[in-house]
Amino acid sequence: MRKDIHPKNYRFVVFQDMSNGNSFLTRACVETKETTTWTDGKEYPFYKLEISNTSHPFFTGKKVFVDTAGRVEKFFTKYKKPEDKK
Repeated sequence: MRKDIHPKNYRFVVFQDMSNGNSFLTRACVETKETTTWTDGKEYPFYKLEISNTSHPFFTGKKVFVDTAGRVEKFFTKYKKPEDKK
């Protein structure tokens, strides 16, 4: 195996799904400036997710449309045909 290709800053990080509030603790090397206190009383780096396996329609079986920043509306206004603009 090749040496020195993996990041060296792995540490425990708390991830929170912002669509349903579910949090989980795992090891990662993601850069973050926020911290939070986990259930064990220790403080860990904190990273916000827009969607995770607890809210994704594939894993939940629910057909939920998640539009976090009006992306659909931006797409339609950008690519609207000239005859559609009124």
